[in-house]
Parts: sequence; structure tokens; C-alpha cells
Amino acid sequence: MKNILVISPHPDDEAIGCGGTIALHISWGDVVHVILLTSGEKGGHGKPEAQTMATREQEAKDAARILRIEQTDFWREPDGNFEVTDNNIARLAEKLNVFRPAVIYVPHNNEDHHDHKSAYDLVKQLLQYPDHVFNKPEVFCYEVWTPIQQIDLVHDISAQVEIKREAIRAHKSQCELMDFDEAILGLNRYRGEMHSWPGGDYAEVFMKMDISK
Repeated sequence: MKNILVISPHPDDEAIGCGGTIALHISWGDVVHVILLTSGEKGGHGKPEAQTMATREQEAKDAARILRIEQTDFWREPDGNFEVTDNNIARLAEKLNVFRPAVIYVPHNNEDHHDHKSAYDLVKQLLQYPDHVFNKPEVFCYEVWTPIQQIDLVHDISAQVEIKREAIRAHKSQCELMDFDEAILGLNRYRGEMHSWPGGDYAEVFMKMDISK
């Protein structure tokens, strides 16, 4: 059994980017925790931010139940303006030192979204300070807005794809406006066909973070 930590800039990124892999880890007997850096309050499309935050946090909890995520931590950092600060580095260090994850999943550094790039920078900066954490987990980066170019890990999620679809659809406020499930599963289908051969029909791909650079 391993501890797995998923860092999600907004509610739904965890399901879209690596929902199949989360379900796969659960099937292996691993324990998964998720950190939601922001609560996506800017994504209300005209609705008040406080209302949107409450809605999106509840949707994240609903998705977590579907994926059988053991714990979700809500950091409530500002949506669209997440920054790597000393406080956030210390906060993540504390999580790593208590939870001791073997693997961290985080968006990759070329994602076309400020918060996603900052999430990547947060993890990298923390792990480049050897005195901050007791263990050095492997870090794999997932795709949401921008497809990955460097593929270091492929997970066949064919058996988990319907769970992933259901978890994405739990984020109803977002899926009412965009078909996130159809969009990402189209990419997962492509990844399965092109990068998981002769594996299954659907795959999620990841880039390994190099903390030496």
C-alpha cells in the first residue's frame, strides 16, 4: 500500500487530469489524498464568488466519494492568482512530512493556466530544499488544458474510465457549460490508441518532474 497525493489547482482538475489514475491507485489498495489549492470561486460565470465556492467544494466532495478519495484538503487560495509563497511551501512541507506520499501528481509546467503552472512550481521549489521534507516522493505531472509533449508514464485506465466520467460529471456547475468529460476522454482515447498499445482503449499520460534542474 502506498500513499498518493494529488495536487489540484481547482475543483475538477483532479478528476479531469488524473481521475482514472486515482481510481487505479484505489484499486491497488493505495490511499489517495487531494489538495485543492483554490476553490474555483472565479468560475461561477456571473454567480457570487461565495456561492460558487460553496458549490464547487461540494462538487469536489461528491467527486471524491465517487473516486473513493480518503481526504480532500481545501486551501482556499485565491482562484486565478495562486502564488508560491513561503507559507504555501511550509504548508505543503507539513503535508508531505505527515502523510509521506510515495507519489505526487500535479499539473505540468506548460499548462496554459497560471494556477496550474504555479502548482507545479510549488512542488518543485519545495522538493529542491532538502531540509524541508523527510522523504522525496516521485512526482508525475498531468495534463488538463495543454497536452503533454514529454511522456514518461502511461496508465491504462480502460477499466476506470466510467468512474472517471462520473467523477467529472459530479462537477455539475462546470459541465453545464462545457463537456469536460467528452473532451478529456477524447484525449484519453487518443492516448490509449497511440501510447498504450497494445494496452487498453483509454490511457492517462504523465511527465516526470526533474527536480535537479
